[in-house]
Amino acid sequence: MGCVKLVFFILYTFLCQLVFSSALPHLCPEDQAHALLQFKHMFTFNPNASDDCYDTRTLSWSMSTDCCSWDRVLCDETTGQVIELDLYCSGLQGKFYSNSSLFQLSNLKRLDLSRNDFSGSLISPKFGELSSLTHLDLSHSGFTGVIPAEISHLNKLYFLYISTVDPYGLRLGPYNFELLLKNLTQLREIYLDSVNISSIIPLNFSSYLTYLWLRRTQLRGVLPERVFHLSYLSLSSNSLNGPIPSNVSGPQNLQRLYLSSNYLNGTIPSWIFSLPSLSDLYLRNNSFSGKIHEFKSKTLLYVSLKQNQLQGPIPKSLLDQQELYYLILSQNNLSGQIASTVCNLKTLRVLDLGSNHLNGTIPHCLGEMSGLKVLDLNNNRLSGTINTTFNTENQLRIINLYGNKLKGKVPPSLINCRYLEFLDLGNNELNDTFPSWLGGLPYLRILSLRSNKLHGPIKDSRTNNSFAQIRVIDLSSNGFSGKLPVSLFENFQAMKIIGENSGTREYIVDDYSSSYANTLIVTTKGLDLELPRVLTTNIIINLSRNRFEGYLPSIIGDLVGLRSLNLSHNGLEGIIPASLQHLSVLESLDLSSNKIGGEIPQQLVSLTSLEVLNLSHNQFVGCIPQGKQFDTFDNSSYLGNDGLCGFPLSKDCGGDDGVPQATTPVELDDEEEEEGDLISWQAVLMGFGCGLVIGLSIIYIMLSTHYPIWFSRMVVRFDNIIAARMKRHKKRY
Repeated sequence: MGCVKLVFFILYTFLCQLVFSSALPHLCPEDQAHALLQFKHMFTFNPNASDDCYDTRTLSWSMSTDCCSWDRVLCDETTGQVIELDLYCSGLQGKFYSNSSLFQLSNLKRLDLSRNDFSGSLISPKFGELSSLTHLDLSHSGFTGVIPAEISHLNKLYFLYISTVDPYGLRLGPYNFELLLKNLTQLREIYLDSVNISSIIPLNFSSYLTYLWLRRTQLRGVLPERVFHLSYLSLSSNSLNGPIPSNVSGPQNLQRLYLSSNYLNGTIPSWIFSLPSLSDLYLRNNSFSGKIHEFKSKTLLYVSLKQNQLQGPIPKSLLDQQELYYLILSQNNLSGQIASTVCNLKTLRVLDLGSNHLNGTIPHCLGEMSGLKVLDLNNNRLSGTINTTFNTENQLRIINLYGNKLKGKVPPSLINCRYLEFLDLGNNELNDTFPSWLGGLPYLRILSLRSNKLHGPIKDSRTNNSFAQIRVIDLSSNGFSGKLPVSLFENFQAMKIIGENSGTREYIVDDYSSSYANTLIVTTKGLDLELPRVLTTNIIINLSRNRFEGYLPSIIGDLVGLRSLNLSHNGLEGIIPASLQHLSVLESLDLSSNKIGGEIPQQLVSLTSLEVLNLSHNQFVGCIPQGKQFDTFDNSSYLGNDGLCGFPLSKDCGGDDGVPQATTPVELDDEEEEEGDLISWQAVLMGFGCGLVIGLSIIYIMLSTHYPIWFSRMVVRFDNIIAARMKRHKKRY
């Protein structure tokens, strides 16, 4: 038994020594721990510093523990030196100085400072002294100024990421860019975004390079053949011109190709459609022409060829991609019909075929695509009824069928699109009554039914939450009749909040912001405008060019978030309710071509955001309010109102010394008017009697004294006095 204990003791001692000896090298040197803490204390911690990403793990750093055990820190297993520091999205905020203690960590191999807020800080040349670096990420942290040439001394770099959220807030001259690529012979990936390079694409980059991202870098010139042998190429938003080389041989590795927003032209070469591993193809916003060839691969995930001059039908091979997420072919000259095989794209999220020359009917099966979130077929030549049956499993958020030749009714199955935010069926030939049942869609924010053949009254809604989230409603140029829908206005809860309180975030989900922009045609400020992005602050009501009658309801004054209100070209009457003075952010008000009368409320002068006012062709009377925005409107705002006076009209409203009055005269009731008339006639008769006595006396004096010259002068003077008084009397009454 004693032997066993002895053996156990020896073994235990050996193991403890082994563990202790192996742990010793892992202890972080004290100077490096101090350097890390000093670096951390140079900054404040702001949870909103960058993109709302924030990790608090660096707050736990303390000298009471070994720095090699700290979160975001990695040490060498043998020496204990800090070799990796990952501060991605750590909420650091403040100036990054050249004498930062960070540069004492001379053995760093990986350094990630991305997604913090060092706004206005320069990139220190001392980064070039961290000679062991293989990974350096300074992206999206607010660095500015010139990227120092010393970065090119980091000849062990595999990955270099530098960018800024401020377009061209960083500069790297053509010489430094060439030097960078020449010296960094080990580079695998280079990411420079919004960095001003102002250069052609150098050809002396590393033979190891597989990833080249030079978006918004002011590159110019033509595309060299060599760049297409990479696996990831992004040169979007530059000034590249000419065609894509047609004689590129053997680019078997290219998987992602981004050349959008340049000045490229010609046809898309056939070798691109034959790439065996191509997943992303973004060529939008160029001048490519010709047909889209059939794709040989079946690995496509994202295809965006919008805003070019491409012709012909949609290739069948595009509708045979089993993993395709985005298919964006809008703003081209594509023709033919939409094949029903498009519904085989089970993973499709965005289908944008708008602004082409497509004809035929809308495939019935589109409403059965459970993954589809964006359906945009606007501005084509599609005809027939919308016979698509939207099932309850769909996830559609955007449906845009604007500008086709669609007939029939608004499909009732739209009520199954419970996530729908944007619905535009405008500029078609739909013949139906108002689909009030659409108010049951809880997230619907944009509804446009303009320019159809919709008709009848807009009946009261019995649901309190009906259209509660609506921010834009456009029912213009239809045949709606009856009174304005007061109950509908009462339900517009989102319009009862001024937009700044809810921010200016684009209402559509950010997932599509980089590849798809939902456009909306609205009539505001007297113009038909295309909104490429609809913000939460775009709060618009347009019920113009219908047959509405009755009075303007005062409830409109509760919709304080309104930016544009257009009720023109109807049969409205009555007066403008003073409650409109509460629309403090209203920018455009159009009530033209109605039968609205009375005076323009003086309270509207308080609408200091008002840029466009159109009250023409109504029955307004009295003085036009003066001051603030009303001093900026011209005659066109008031044409066809014969009873109006005051600036800017040439018709004077009267008042002392000919100055227009800001307030209108007080109206008299019938009894007061009769009493006033009686007093006036009494004054006239008294004046006539007195005048007769004075006149006879003057004649007697004239005949007695023989002073005709004196008499004639007196007569002229009396005549002038009487004429002036009669003129003022006429203006007053």
